[in-house]
Amino acid sequence: MTDFTMTPVGYVRGGRAEALDDDWGGSEATIELDPARFDADALLGLDQFSHAEIVFVFDKVPDHKIETGARHPRGREDWPRIGIFAQRGKNRPNRIGLTTCEIVAVDGTRLHVRGLDAIDGTPVLDIKPAMRGFQPRGQLREPGWAGEIMAEYW
Repeated sequence: MTDFTMTPVGYVRGGRAEALDDDWGGSEATIELDPARFDADALLGLDQFSHAEIVFVFDKVPDHKIETGARHPRGREDWPRIGIFAQRGKNRPNRIGLTTCEIVAVDGTRLHVRGLDAIDGTPVLDIKPAMRGFQPRGQLREPGWAGEIMAEYW
């Protein structure tokens, strides 16, 4: 296996201070790009898109909380025990998060977003415009518990 070293492109500023499970839809935050590496040109044209995919690191998850096998999502015994790669929990082996959120505004090296489920200070690894061509093709299928877990999430 090869190890990779990544440097954040920026950090989440504002929004929530705690990673609570639900009600992320109205959460507004700003992603501030690293000024030593980027200027406003890095975000040029992003304001023409309605949404962006934000790749980030769950950096507050301690090593002893990382899951590599199966568990009940949110510890709920009434939901099936499933592997970590069949769920989107923060206790992932590489702590990588991915969220498609609404672009509120682009201001120089700051991207203002709504619906980002990352907390203040979270390192951002990448920002990508959400494009129809990269969305799922065909019908999306998911188990019942996945709909239940997301009912109050946004």
